[in-house]
Formats: sequence, C-alpha cells, structure tokens
Amino acid sequence: MLGQDQLIAAQWAQIIALAARFRVPVMSSSEEFVRAGGLMSYGGSYFQSLRIAGDYAARILKGDKPGDLPVQQSTRIELFINMKVAKALGLTIPLFLRGLATEVIE
Repeated sequence: MLGQDQLIAAQWAQIIALAARFRVPVMSSSEEFVRAGGLMSYGGSYFQSLRIAGDYAARILKGDKPGDLPVQQSTRIELFINMKVAKALGLTIPLFLRGLATEVIE
C-alpha cells in the first residue's frame, strides 16, 4: 500500500507499469493514484484534510496558540476502485464493495 508521499507520487507511472507487467494489484491512499491506473485507494478525504489545515492556519493567524488547538483528522473516508485495472488483472470486485465505493472508475 502506497501513501501520498511526493517521492512515491513522482514514481506512480513506473509503479503502475511494473504492477501491470507483473499482474500485481496495487492500492494507495490517493484517489489520483487510481485515476493514473492503480487498482484501488482507501483513506481519509484529501480535500477535507486541506480544509482542516486551512482552519488551523486561519486560527493561528487570528492569534490562537498552535499548542492550544485540538488535534483533528479527516472523518470522511473514501474508496475509489478502477474496474478497468481489476478486469485487466482478472479480479472480480464484489458488488457490495463497489456499492460502498465513493467512485467506481470504469
């Protein structure tokens, strides 16, 4: 499972090509990875995390002390599935899992 680290993100094309070549399903926490050709992603909402970070920045700029701010994390979990990749790998994604997905990419 791959994170959203920029060093890994810079290698997505190579990772996806190798995964396809060796028929290995690869999962990430990034929606963009799935759109680039990965099989699935599962993780906290990237955009909700950005909103939380923006809220922190605004509160600090208004004078709140960073140490006084509550710890927060994304509460919206997203699942993206690339069915074209699943088919190429010969995988059957259960209907109930597709139903739970935020988006199924055909």
